[in-house]
Amino acid sequence: MSFKRLDTEDITISAESIVAPAWTGQVTALTSFFTASSQATINRYYYDIYQSTPTATGAAVQFSLAYGNRKGSGSQNISQGENGKSASSIIYGQYRTLINGDENTDFIFGDTTPNSIFVISVNRGRYKEKLLPGTFNLRLTNGGTTLNLTDNSQVLSTISYTDSGRVYDIVSGSNGTPFTTLNALGHTVASGSYGKFLPDVGVIVLNGEALKANTSTGGGLGLSINETSAVPLTSSPNLSPFYEIVKAGGSFILQSEETITSNYVFIRVRNGEYNYSTNPSIITGSGELKYDVLINTPQAYVTTVGLYNNNNDLLGVAKLSRPLLKDFTKEALVRIKLDY
Repeated sequence: MSFKRLDTEDITISAESIVAPAWTGQVTALTSFFTASSQATINRYYYDIYQSTPTATGAAVQFSLAYGNRKGSGSQNISQGENGKSASSIIYGQYRTLINGDENTDFIFGDTTPNSIFVISVNRGRYKEKLLPGTFNLRLTNGGTTLNLTDNSQVLSTISYTDSGRVYDIVSGSNGTPFTTLNALGHTVASGSYGKFLPDVGVIVLNGEALKANTSTGGGLGLSINETSAVPLTSSPNLSPFYEIVKAGGSFILQSEETITSNYVFIRVRNGEYNYSTNPSIITGSGELKYDVLINTPQAYVTTVGLYNNNNDLLGVAKLSRPLLKDFTKEALVRIKLDY
């Protein structure tokens, strides 16, 4: 066995951004949505959404839907006599802490502080490292009204950050660009905020007030939201309508993004190196070469490269696709790529 110390210039690091469809089966646009009837015990908190019938082969959770209320209204209380201590209060507090990092804050969208929020949480296995801004397109339909939502990443000059990373406004538009309207003076203005898009944690928070706004004046969906608190509720009455507008819209387009870091190690084999086989079968019992031809014109076949630390501990093994013929007339360069 022969060892050779690597020089600094023999090792280099490269990072590459990989963009891929977010949904199972390398699908960019999700058009079918299913829930599982076995979710009865968790439906007060969230719905898991599948791309096909949950019992079908290959069915997997794509994302989850949840409803939150800062006053704890519009949801079943955890126990009798505890108004406000409900599933919606837990959901609101959970995402408030995740995003704002402060349990004493509220969700603010533009100049609106709604009581109700709707949350889409993309499955961790679907968005990998992060979501790709500009690829978020969600169509919501309520009755005869349709709303196309996207993030505003393509029109921003600066990016805002929260405790959970980058944050973008959700607007009426497509592919990261808002649709525009004309104000009373005939000037073009961007549509208002429908929520927050947080690509680094795979979360989309929608503004309940914007969704229930009158369709003729507020640009919303006219979605009916139950925000009662005194009446004991037997379930979470807002999750089902929210799921229905997503399902009726029939289109959720999204892509994931991850950075693959590669460590390249270059093994340089010069003409005078590694020309003699390390196979002990070519040596006689007295320590002589069995074949005289190997004395003056040796040949060896390189098949494996081992990577060792300073203590000669084997850290990794690289196998060549085919044996590499080596003699005094040949030099070789072997590139090893380590992805992590």
